Amino acid sequence: MTQEYFAEGTLIGVLTTEPLDRVLDYKAPAGGCKPGAFVQVPLGPRKVPGVVWGPGRGDWDASKLRTVRRVLDLPPMRRELRDFLERAGAYTLTPLPAMLRLATRAPGLRDLPSTRTIYRLGQGRGARMTDARRRVLAVLQEDGGPGLTLGEVSERAGVTPSVTRGLVASGAVEQVAAPCVAPYPPLDPDRPGKTLTAEQAQAAETLCRAVRDDGYGTTLLKGVTGAGKTEVYLEAIAACLRKGRQALVLLPEIALTAGFLNRVDQRFGAKPAEWHSGVTLPARHRCWRMVGQGQAQLVVGARSALFLPFRDLGLIVVDEEHDTSYKQEDGVLYHARDMAVLRASCNAAHVILASATPSLETWANVQAGKYARLDLTARFGGATLPQLRAIDMRQEDVPPNTWISPALEQAVRQRIGDGEQALLFLNRRGYAPVTLCRACGAQVSCHSCDARMVEHRLQRRLLCHQCGATRPVPVACPSCGAQGRMAAVGPGVERLAEEAARLFPTARQAVLSSDLFRSARALKAQIKAITDGDADLIIGTQLVAKGHNFPRLTLVGVIDADLGLQGADLRAAERSFQMMRQVSGRAGRGGRPGLALMQTFQPDHPVIRAILSGDEEGFWHAEATERRAAAMPPFGRMAGIIISAPGATAAFDLGTHLARTDGPLRRVGATVFGPAPAPVARIRGRHRVRLLVKAPRGAALQQAIAQWIGGVKLTSGLRLAVDIDPQSFY
Repeated sequence: MTQEYFAEGTLIGVLTTEPLDRVLDYKAPAGGCKPGAFVQVPLGPRKVPGVVWGPGRGDWDASKLRTVRRVLDLPPMRRELRDFLERAGAYTLTPLPAMLRLATRAPGLRDLPSTRTIYRLGQGRGARMTDARRRVLAVLQEDGGPGLTLGEVSERAGVTPSVTRGLVASGAVEQVAAPCVAPYPPLDPDRPGKTLTAEQAQAAETLCRAVRDDGYGTTLLKGVTGAGKTEVYLEAIAACLRKGRQALVLLPEIALTAGFLNRVDQRFGAKPAEWHSGVTLPARHRCWRMVGQGQAQLVVGARSALFLPFRDLGLIVVDEEHDTSYKQEDGVLYHARDMAVLRASCNAAHVILASATPSLETWANVQAGKYARLDLTARFGGATLPQLRAIDMRQEDVPPNTWISPALEQAVRQRIGDGEQALLFLNRRGYAPVTLCRACGAQVSCHSCDARMVEHRLQRRLLCHQCGATRPVPVACPSCGAQGRMAAVGPGVERLAEEAARLFPTARQAVLSSDLFRSARALKAQIKAITDGDADLIIGTQLVAKGHNFPRLTLVGVIDADLGLQGADLRAAERSFQMMRQVSGRAGRGGRPGLALMQTFQPDHPVIRAILSGDEEGFWHAEATERRAAAMPPFGRMAGIIISAPGATAAFDLGTHLARTDGPLRRVGATVFGPAPAPVARIRGRHRVRLLVKAPRGAALQQAIAQWIGGVKLTSGLRLAVDIDPQSFY
């Protein structure tokens, strides 16, 4: 039986966020405390925050135990969240303090001011109106709630703070003090939604029934691009809200949140809570507090939203569940899709995994009967799926240093001439991936990483995509000193945009690449402009493939469909298939027929043939057969061991030691490969060595790895990270 209360002086265990290897024993404070209470405890000369994890272990000298300093004025962490953190930590082999840090990332938890400054419509008529001022007033009029912070007004209106302050001075806007943690406006689940097709309505009712059952379950909602998956799962959210439970929607890209928030507003009459890196610190604190008090019915966020302290979580939606951005690649290494399923099992909640191109892991779980599956086979609103065709680049006369074939150029010209939009897709950021000297052949590389620096001509800089280091584009070769011999080799989206501007000089052009926007606000504004028809030609990286709906877009041209098909990546074929199907699905969503053209030198490649034929199930079956024969995930298990050190020798020595002492792994049938230099062998000056562990599907891999590395003592700057179920091998 779980203890409900610890009386004053009782021995309790407190987990802190400090990098320690255990829960610490303390005495309960005056007045006692509850399990899960947020507390402040003495640790050496400092006072640190922690959570009451349960009864103390009692293996410490009782006379030396210290007392909890104070209990913080926060809702206690619920048992379900503590269970989730323990199970997630055990699965990913992450120490509990690091897991607790994920769950307490809201700013100002201990020292929150009681009020915040908000802005709302005033009584004055205001001074001379400008477009910027009109946008501010429109945002405040649309909000209709208690008011917005200065940062929220600036972001939504796309203005600087001085515009709002000027309206305050004129009386058109008033500035008032309000509680920091005001509840969110209530969502109305009975507000009418869009009229669904018979297929959508049936899928929605099935999901609603699963949500109403108040038990754990996972459903794959697979629908062709533009099938209205969002409208279907919004009905499941409505069913969750009617039960009085909370819902969470995970999105793979911050740029998608603006459009999704508007759809939620239209469906439920108010906007939900947001949680991602683009949200202001006060707004994140408000979200964290209101979620814990049950005053935030719906949260829309990035993968870290899984660790919010929900009071009663009943539904998790993972939109575009196949997206690689759901994998956390630094710090705590976890996959948000898998952690969503784990969190739901702890909360007796339902999970909806939505995608037009599901991951092979999800597809295999459906085949095994672990997940249910619902299919949407037709596009919403009568729109038809785009035609898919290959352009055989072996037959095209393409001049040197150009990448748009005559066939694609003609198709783009025709669509723009008809008043429609065209998209050119190249999954490579920057201007050119390589800068080399034509005199000596040397390539410009990062000083701190074993990676080439990528030219970003719009910024007039070279950028390392591994560590973020920048430097000017050199005029003279850094190796031989030759003047005027530096050359950009290969295309990035900026170079493609340059070529497109020459071919289509009158077309209004928009470039979508993550590194071209300094803020989420700027990126959202660009996407809105494209949606409103303010661009004729869109040029973008994988950012454009993530769920956007551009009604006038009827042509997609894939510049290099072969990019990603080569190499030893386990998931190369799967990811190429998903990317091509997703980006082609941007065409023809507004009612006009769509066409996707893929430039390829390998039109007979199995992945290209599968994309063109539309035989998705055939592709998954073939991919599953190959993985099963090789006992590779999801039909086998893998873990990556990443060792880094200031010097390569120390990293290799530790890797060699581990490879020679792999007894715990061999006992569960696992095999160790390596050590070997990582594909990017040096990042930020640290040398990186990898080992790969492969095991049968049912092996107790985490337990064996924990025993294997348990005796390792890390010294001299050595670091060791374990990546369970690795998604990349950089």
